[in-house]
Amino acid sequence: MTPRAFVAGATGYTGRAVVASLIAHGAEAIAHVRPDSSALAHWRDRFGSLGADVDTTPWAESAMLETITRLRPTHIFALLGTTRKRARGAAAAGAKTREDYEAIDYGLTAMLLRAAVDSGLTPHFTYLSAIGASVKTRNEYVRVRGRVQAELMVSGLPYLIAQPSFITGDDRDEPRPLERYGAKAVDGFLKAVAVLGGGRIRDRYGSMTGTELGDSLVRLALASPRGRVVADGVALRAARRG
Repeated sequence: MTPRAFVAGATGYTGRAVVASLIAHGAEAIAHVRPDSSALAHWRDRFGSLGADVDTTPWAESAMLETITRLRPTHIFALLGTTRKRARGAAAAGAKTREDYEAIDYGLTAMLLRAAVDSGLTPHFTYLSAIGASVKTRNEYVRVRGRVQAELMVSGLPYLIAQPSFITGDDRDEPRPLERYGAKAVDGFLKAVAVLGGGRIRDRYGSMTGTELGDSLVRLALASPRGRVVADGVALRAARRG
């Protein structure tokens, strides 16, 4: 049976790469785009040119459950995320809905997970987490990811939890200069560590581009559709090397 994947967060840096990689690997890809997106026409054209379908289900419990039940995906990719800058901008603009880590990174992902469980279909659920994710940290970004991880692990679904370090590259639309410079500094240090025999440390903590990560996620998810896997940078890089 041809895999069919529902990709939430498809318009993001990693999400775009996941959609392209799914098509390249012979899977059906359904790219989710918010129905109120000002760039909806652009994304329809872009994903359509790749051979992917676009879904515009609103983020509401009943609507998302109906969509997952109707589409019957074999795989779901949860690649949702926001930034502090975006959250502050939305609040300053008087947005009607919250755009912070709790609302987006946790809230929407948890909604998608509930829809997958309640559909009764047991699709493979790929979750883009982060290195160091834990419910015990004060860092909100990794704390909400720790919460999702914990809920996914007891959901009964097969899953892939990916825990990369920096996700960045020259092809990223958003500038994020501090993140990019930080990644380059860390990568430079890790190269020196690798020379001294620390190859696994380099692979675990080194940065990945969206294309590299997206392809790794797809390869791992398609290779083990009934598995329960937690993959750090070492495993993610190994997936691309075959």
